[in-house]
Amino acid sequence: MSISIHTINYDNVIKSVVLSGVTTYRFAIESIYPLINRFSAQRKLQNPAFYDRLRRDLVNGCIMPPITMALIDGDSVISPDSNQNVAEAYCNEEVTKGYVLDGMQRLNALHGVKDEPGFDLDKQLYISLVISPNKDMLLYRMITLNNGQRPMTPRHQIEVLTEELFDFELLSIDVQSEKDRAEEIKRGSYSLADISKGYLAFFSNSVHNENNKIISEKMDEIIVEKIMSTKVFEGDIQFQTVLEEVDRLSQNDRCKEWLMLQNNLIGFCVGIKTSYDVVHHTPVDEFAALIDLFEEAFKGINASKVNVGKFRRELALEYVKNISSLKELSATSLLSHFSDKTSN
Repeated sequence: MSISIHTINYDNVIKSVVLSGVTTYRFAIESIYPLINRFSAQRKLQNPAFYDRLRRDLVNGCIMPPITMALIDGDSVISPDSNQNVAEAYCNEEVTKGYVLDGMQRLNALHGVKDEPGFDLDKQLYISLVISPNKDMLLYRMITLNNGQRPMTPRHQIEVLTEELFDFELLSIDVQSEKDRAEEIKRGSYSLADISKGYLAFFSNSVHNENNKIISEKMDEIIVEKIMSTKVFEGDIQFQTVLEEVDRLSQNDRCKEWLMLQNNLIGFCVGIKTSYDVVHHTPVDEFAALIDLFEEAFKGINASKVNVGKFRRELALEYVKNISSLKELSATSLLSHFSDKTSN
């Protein structure tokens, strides 16, 4: 048996088709279990002792709680009106490209008892499949399902997905992880850690996602609350689109130098959600001149009196978000605008 689809529904929040169906323990072990290691930094499996009871129950014939998977359907092959047979065929063809959103520990427990004498491999396993049109919506659902589980924090989830979901090979810029940099640093390459912080800022609609004055676990709760309260899916801008714009602007050395500064990149990733059309239609050389205007105004900020990194994130966001009007100002007028924005 493969996956048999029973219902087709639609999630209005993440604008995704949600299928419910059933498969067998045998199919789950052979085709779904391998997906739990798909991420290079997947949330570590919990202590096996935590799942001893589930393994015993499985051997004794219990029905394992449903698992949730996701598939990225960028071409919108499946819709709420799709024929059930078409949806079923799609899931079985694409299952090896899927992601386990909820149930990794259960699948590991299931795999651990597959060779037990008398274990019924043909027993049914219920499954929910989220057919998501893009990666941002997948991340939102992953965070809502995994929030509160340890040791994978929301920030870690985003870091993992940044590396695994976005195809940097399609871009002309180089992106290196810390592991890559430890082996050999490529001059002019972006840091994957900076890109993931930009993604977190984009996703939470906030440039303030790190604060060493707040306990790490509480900061994670704040981040999740920001994500939950943000209208993530209003508008057409996805983070892949932001990366493509960073790639375009990086053709200019001045733009690239500016964007490679982490605080600038974080502010840019949030601000461009509002001003994408303006930025996208601005020639790279012109955008470089606008960066020089920003920096000339920024020099007027007294670095000894403020947290420069915090101000740079906030003002980069403000500048990029409102670039259509702010680009007309002189450096002095822009500094006055920044002063008004930061006076509170």
